[in-house]
Amino acid sequence: MAISARNGLKGKIEDVKLGAVMASIKIAVDEPAVITAVITRESAEELALAEGDEVSAVIKSTEIMVEK
Repeated sequence: MAISARNGLKGKIEDVKLGAVMASIKIAVDEPAVITAVITRESAEELALAEGDEVSAVIKSTEIMVEK
C-alpha cells in the first residue's frame, strides 16, 4: 500500500480497547526510530537547526492512522 504521509513509526500493538464507537490502540514503537519533520524554512532558520543538534520532536496532529 502506498501512502503520502511521510512521518511513520513502526511498532507492535500492545493493547486494544474497544468502545461503542471508538477504539484505543497502544503501539510500542521500535528503536531506533527516525521521523521526518517538514517545517518552514523560516522556522528552521529561527531555530538555527543544524545536523547533530539535540532537539525534541513534538507531534501535533488531529489524527493518527494505523496501517497494517
